[in-house]
Amino acid sequence: IASFPVDFEWSVSSESFKVEGGWAEHGKGETIWDRFSHEDRVFENQTTDLACDSYHKVDYDVYLLRGLMAPNYQFSVSWARIFPTGRKESLLEKAVAYYDKMIDTLLQSGIEPTVALHHWDLPQALQDTGGWENDSIVEAFKVFSDFCFSHYGDRVKTWITFGSPWVVSNLGYGTGEHPPSVKDPIIVTHNILKSHAEAWHIYNDNYRKLHGGKVGIALNSDWAEPRNPSSDQDVAAAERYLNFMLGWFAHPIFVDGDYPAVLKEQIEKKKDLCGKELARLPVFTEAEKQRIQGTVDFFGLNHHTSRLVSESLNSCDAGPNNVGDFQTHTDPTWPPTASDWIQSVPWGLRRLLNYISLEYTSITKVPIYITGNGMPTEYNGDVFSDTERVDYLKAYINEAMKTVHLDEIDIQRFTVQSLMDGFEGPQGYSQRFGLHYVDFEDPDRPRTPKASAYYYSKVIERNGFRSAHLYFEIMRNNGFPLPAEEEMLYGHFQEGFIWSTATAAYQVQSI
Repeated sequence: IASFPVDFEWSVSSESFKVEGGWAEHGKGETIWDRFSHEDRVFENQTTDLACDSYHKVDYDVYLLRGLMAPNYQFSVSWARIFPTGRKESLLEKAVAYYDKMIDTLLQSGIEPTVALHHWDLPQALQDTGGWENDSIVEAFKVFSDFCFSHYGDRVKTWITFGSPWVVSNLGYGTGEHPPSVKDPIIVTHNILKSHAEAWHIYNDNYRKLHGGKVGIALNSDWAEPRNPSSDQDVAAAERYLNFMLGWFAHPIFVDGDYPAVLKEQIEKKKDLCGKELARLPVFTEAEKQRIQGTVDFFGLNHHTSRLVSESLNSCDAGPNNVGDFQTHTDPTWPPTASDWIQSVPWGLRRLLNYISLEYTSITKVPIYITGNGMPTEYNGDVFSDTERVDYLKAYINEAMKTVHLDEIDIQRFTVQSLMDGFEGPQGYSQRFGLHYVDFEDPDRPRTPKASAYYYSKVIERNGFRSAHLYFEIMRNNGFPLPAEEEMLYGHFQEGFIWSTATAAYQVQSI
C-alpha cells in the first residue's frame, strides 16, 4: 500500500502574525506579539513589523500554493486586524477585505481555505484588561467568531477555533517565555475552553444548516513514551504527562465536559503532600460541562516530536513537571533539528494517534485532522537543500499512512507546517519551518521553493508515496531493474523485526 484513501486531504499552513507583516497598517491593532517583539525580547531584536509581507502578497502566496498543488490552505486570521481593540465596534473594513481577497483568490485557484480564528496573537487592548485571565474575554471571542462565521462562512467550510492553545496557557501565562509573560495558566485554559464552546455553538445554531461547514480545535501534543516501559511508575508518569498536556484541553471537549480525573487527583495529591496548593483547577458548573462536552466536528492535532518520561517525586515547586511528578528526556539517537525542543521521532506520531483514537475520538465519533507537522532548520548554510525536512516529512507521513491502513483509524487530513519561513516567536527568523525560503534581508521578501516543497508536491500529486520514493527513482534512472510501481511498498517492519543473510555450504566450499 503506497497511497492514502482517495478522499484524503493534504494541506499546508501559516499563522497570521508569523507571515502577514503590516503590523499597524490601515489601523490594525497592536497584538501581544507586536508588543513583545518591540520590547527587544526576540532573537537579534527581530520584530513582526514586516514578517513575510503577506499582507501585500496574496497573489504571490497563492501562486506558491498552486506550485505545490496544495488542495487546502490553513491560515489564521488576526483578531487585532479585523477588530483592532478586540471589540466589534472597532471593525476595520480594509482588514475584512484583505481576508476576502485571500479566500476568494484561493477558491479561484481551486484551493479550499481552512481558517483558524485564533493562533496566539491576542489584541493587546484585550490583554490590557486581563486577556485570557479575564472571563469577559469569552464573550469577546464569541462576538469575533460570530462575525467571521457570518462574513466568511459562505466560502470557508472548515474552521479551527484555537491553534495550539496549550502554548498560550503554558508558555504565555505559565513559564512566561511567550507574551504576555504572566503566570496563571490554569484560569487561561478554563476561559479558552469556554470560548471554544461558545464559538462552536454559535456556528452550530446559526450557520451549520446554512453553510454546511465544520468547526474543530487544533491541540498540540508530544507523544509521551515511558522511559522504562517495564516500570509501572514510568508508565503512570507518561500518562500524567499526556493528561497535563493534551487531556487538559481534550478531555473536557471530547469526553465529559470536565478536566480528566488523573489531572484533578494529581493536583490534590500534591496539595496533601506539600501542605500547600501548587495549582488550583477552576470548577465547571454542570451547565458549563454540558455546554463544553462534544463541541467539535474533528480533532485537530499539531504534533512535532516525542518525549521519554519518567517518574520524578518530592518537588513542591510550581510548574507542570513538579505538580505532575514527571521528568522528560530525549534519546540521543533521535535526529536533532534547529530547535532543542524538536527531535525527529516519527513512530511517536502513530502511537499518539492511536492514543487519541482510544481516549477521545472513539467517544465523540469524529475524524482526526493532522493540522500541523514540521520541523525547523537553521537560517544559514544550505537553506534550499533541506534534506532533513524531506526525511522528516517522509517518515511522519509514512507513520500517518500506517495508522490509516494498519490501525484503521479515521485520519482525514495531513497539514505541513509551514508554507514559508516566518516569525517563530522568541526565535524570530532564526528557525525556518518553511517549504519556501524567505529572504528576510530583502525588503521585497522574495520566496524560493526548497527541496521539501518539491518533495511535498509529489506526495500530494500521488496521494502518498507511489513512485515518490527518490531512491527508487534514482535506481530506475540509472538502469537498475526494479519491480513495477504497483508492487512497491513503502514503510517499516515492526520493532524487533530481525534481518539476516544466508549462505549454503555447497555455495562456498573449495573445489
